[in-house]
Parts: sequence; structure tokens; C-alpha cells
Amino acid sequence: MMDMAKPDDHELKEKLSPLAYEVTQHAATERPFSGQYDDFYEPGIYVDVVSGEPLFSSQDKYDAGCGWPSFTKPIEKLHTHLDTSYGMMRTEVRGQASGSHLGHVFTDGPAEAGGLRYCINSAALRFIPAADLAKAGYGQYASLFTTEKKEG
Repeated sequence: MMDMAKPDDHELKEKLSPLAYEVTQHAATERPFSGQYDDFYEPGIYVDVVSGEPLFSSQDKYDAGCGWPSFTKPIEKLHTHLDTSYGMMRTEVRGQASGSHLGHVFTDGPAEAGGLRYCINSAALRFIPAADLAKAGYGQYASLFTTEKKEG
């Protein structure tokens, strides 16, 4: 798999859109209903736009009606911490490898899926279609999208 280290600031400014840079590096928030992945439901995984770290599967994505992509759980554990900015108490979600600001996690998600809602900025994500996982270096996640049932 590719190196998931965080590039230096100069490289990030060249690699990312101005919005993605502000979201991931300065904890900005994109406008609701404006992100490319808000109303997007193709099979695949979402990775950190900075490091390429796998974050979420499309199978755990749902429409929370909030204007940002929402997921019930991450693929792997993410870094979280208390965010008290703007006079609110929220739990911020950051990429493990990159430290990038991704969004926030709330406890108002679907009860049948554990009750969490990972509310994530599209600008912090890059989508890898299920059919391209191996080619893109994420072949170990292809099994998330197989429909075969193994008999025991």
C-alpha cells in the first residue's frame, strides 16, 4: 500500500483545492449540501484526501439530511477529541495518519447501527470506486463489496 504520511505544507497547498486545504488544515467547514459526496452513493471507500488513509465504506454511508456525507462507522479507528470552538461541545474527527480535520461525530445516528453519525466534509475525502480498489492500492478492502456468502 502507498505511503500514508502527511505531505509538508507547501506540497499540501499545491495538491489540495483551497477549500480542501482550509478544511483539513484549519478545521474549516464546507457549506451544507455543497460537497460532492453529500448525495453520492456509489460503492467504494472514502480516503483521507491528504494521506490516502482509508476512512469510510460506502456501505456505512446514509442520508442524515444534514448536508454533509454521514457514516455510521469508520473502516478503522479514527482520532477524536473534544472541540469547544464556537461555544459548542462537539467531538472532532481527525485522520490517524494525517491529523487532518475531517468533521465531527455525533450521537444522533441510526440506533440500529450503533447510534453514531460521522458528519464529514466532502473536501476532506477522496472516493475510490469498489471496482478500482486493487488498482488504486486498496485491494484489501475489496472484500467489503463481495456479495458471495461462504458456507460453513
